Amino acid sequence: MLRAALKNLMARKLRLLMSGFAIVLGVAFVAGSFIFTDTLERNFTQIMDGSVGDVVVRPAGASGDDSSQDSRKVPAGLVDDLAAVAGAARADGNVTSFGVFVVGEDGKVIGAQGAPGLGFNYHEAPAASDDQPAVSMVEGRQPQRAGEVVLDPTTAEKAGYDVGDQVALVTSGDQPMVHAELVGLAEFGGGSLAGASMSIFDTRTAQDLFADGRDVFTDVWVTAADGVSQGELRASVAAELPRGLEAVTGDKVADESSDDITEGLSFITTFLLVFAAVALVVGSFLIVNTFSILVAQRSREMALFRALGASRRQVTRSVLLEATMIGLVGSTLGLLLGAGLAVGLKQLFATFGLDLTGAGLVFAPRTVVVAYVVGMVVTLFAAYLPARRASRIAPVAALRDDVAMPEQTLRRRLYIGVGMIVVGVVGMLVEFLTEVSWGLWAFGLGVLLVLLAVALISPVVGRPLVAGVGLLYRRVFGTVGRLAEQNAVRNPRRTAATASALMIGLTLVSAMSILGASAKASVDASIEQNFAADFVVSNAIGVPFSPKVSDDVEQIAGVDTVARFRYGQAEIEGTRGVVGAADPALFTDAMKVNMLAGSAQDLRGRALLVEGERAEDKGWSVGDTVSVTLPKGEREYEIVGLFETNPAVATGYVMSLDALAAAGVAPADNYAYVTAEPGAKDQVGAAIETSIADLPTVTLKDQAEFAEEQRAPVDQMLTMIYALLGLAVVIAVLGIINTLALSVIERTREVGLLRAVGLSRRQLRRMVRLESTVIAVLGATLGVALGLVFGVGLLSALADEGLSELRVPVAQLAAFVLASGLVGVLAAVWPARRAAKLNVLTAITTE
Repeated sequence: MLRAALKNLMARKLRLLMSGFAIVLGVAFVAGSFIFTDTLERNFTQIMDGSVGDVVVRPAGASGDDSSQDSRKVPAGLVDDLAAVAGAARADGNVTSFGVFVVGEDGKVIGAQGAPGLGFNYHEAPAASDDQPAVSMVEGRQPQRAGEVVLDPTTAEKAGYDVGDQVALVTSGDQPMVHAELVGLAEFGGGSLAGASMSIFDTRTAQDLFADGRDVFTDVWVTAADGVSQGELRASVAAELPRGLEAVTGDKVADESSDDITEGLSFITTFLLVFAAVALVVGSFLIVNTFSILVAQRSREMALFRALGASRRQVTRSVLLEATMIGLVGSTLGLLLGAGLAVGLKQLFATFGLDLTGAGLVFAPRTVVVAYVVGMVVTLFAAYLPARRASRIAPVAALRDDVAMPEQTLRRRLYIGVGMIVVGVVGMLVEFLTEVSWGLWAFGLGVLLVLLAVALISPVVGRPLVAGVGLLYRRVFGTVGRLAEQNAVRNPRRTAATASALMIGLTLVSAMSILGASAKASVDASIEQNFAADFVVSNAIGVPFSPKVSDDVEQIAGVDTVARFRYGQAEIEGTRGVVGAADPALFTDAMKVNMLAGSAQDLRGRALLVEGERAEDKGWSVGDTVSVTLPKGEREYEIVGLFETNPAVATGYVMSLDALAAAGVAPADNYAYVTAEPGAKDQVGAAIETSIADLPTVTLKDQAEFAEEQRAPVDQMLTMIYALLGLAVVIAVLGIINTLALSVIERTREVGLLRAVGLSRRQLRRMVRLESTVIAVLGATLGVALGLVFGVGLLSALADEGLSELRVPVAQLAAFVLASGLVGVLAAVWPARRAAKLNVLTAITTE
């Protein structure tokens, strides 16, 4: 049996290739996801290790992710004292900003799209992970005076600058626009910058730009002498520090940042693996179909083995052996293709600012193990049922001319499917009827169960649709249409399984289309309801801008009010989050905020406004105190008002601008809502445009333009999701091609007889195309219908996140169905040509 199975595989190489292609693609997505995220993690780890000294002296309680917003600094006079500490080799001060962006020769910002713009002073201190300087010059020289800058080579190349050119930069400090001569190029020793840009100034210039001209540093690196550990040096340094400063080992600082990065990367990994799972589920349908057809074609061979003495177990094992070989080959090729897919993911994420150009791919042993385990398990699982059915062929069947595979009634599938739907619906209702924290997970599990249940009962629910299409076929195409319909309903399980693969992909695509259209409609509605100002000034790349921009706008003739809004990273009652800050006198007017209790006018000193729903969840009311931790430490703030949920606020907590500054957050505006005096709107708009003309990151928008800007990330995310779901659709199309090709082989004798009784080659090709089309339309119709249900349900589940408007893109969903019909026609091209080329006499004599 072992030799027979191996010979059978080698005799049918084309079937082996087609059967394994789905597993190749599915495993490639899994392997590519792990390779990409491992590469990303290593790159960020290198950055973190290369961006800290042996011991870091910083304001007490500060952390790497909020150092740029922390207004507290380290006195420059302390650096020499730290260099003289026992065990220290040297000490170097750092002035750091995360909001410095290079403007290219074409006027466009480099390194935007979410990647930070790093600005700091030049020094030659070594990083904790290396004896070499953290930054090393590769061309030119270091900056020595005001008006000079050093860039990283990638940024300089993208911007079109060479050493000696004048460089334009925008900052979030007191000088919004800076011009400097490019005197050199430097590389960051800890690895690539992952899409960030690096601008380096001399220390005095950096202090002028990022520290209000004060002789201070963001933090200080203390380098250990030979033989001195980080822990020993930290103890010596800590003993010399004044109150308000702390000494932390470089390893601890790197770990703090790595924890945040790992949390972010885990989301990316989960995000990608969800799509990999979708691809594998769709691929499973293809493998099940393929083995069902292959076993059916070899049913007489299986019966003959049974007649010659093979046991049922041996027959089952022979089929599973073939599946093992296919899984092994598919997993190997999938692992290799995964490297190529990881490169594609690098390019895809680079469009979002996460540029890993130059970073080598990471092949962790875990990736190889997971790739083979996933590939083998999925293949064997998909092949198990056909293998069991093959073992049930009676030995006497070998004596008959026609051997039929044992088929079970559809009734049991219907009962099981209906039961799964009931359980799935209950899981989905948990999100709507209860307040449990795991409600969204229950909703997701319910969606999965319903999706699989519909795939299970699709042979039953698809009959009316196939019958309707068959009626159209008979009227339009006559006998050929009738033959196509009968071929589609001959084996309802096969037809439904092939259609279900496409159904899963289109279900997710349709649901995302509804969610995306509704999200954009919600953005429009929210802005229409909450945009009270005439204009909004904001940063096009999502980072704060210099307060001087708002100061200049306030001085423009015709401007009535300028309502600034700022954000700061904080811990609220021990939970990390974001706190907003606004002018109490303008808060409710600028963004049409409705107060549920208390008054925004009381937002003075250590006072706080809290979103009503959040306060209800926490059990808070006006007069209660809330613990908020900002750069200067933990403080108690009194709740003086509750406000209605407002997407324009984008946070559940608001304090005054003065309170945020007093808590240690450096002043930088995120939004400035501008109201013009009556009749002066056009004049004010033109004047503001002139004021910010030299700042490419700062934009002025009216209501319509602001709504368009807010919709852009939704379109960007949908594009990524469609691209990732495209793999599942490709596998589904391959499933249609595979099913048709194998069914043509299975019906070789039938095809010969049809040709013998007068069916032309053209009619034969049309019959196969019509059969393919009905499969594709069945899958598309079921997918769009389920996508509509899931999309509406998901929108309801996310209503608290601001998705208040339901929009069903009818034209887009209809286009999916029509496109699926076209896909069905194209998928049938090769199987139809193959069928038409069969020799009539040879086909008739085929057993």
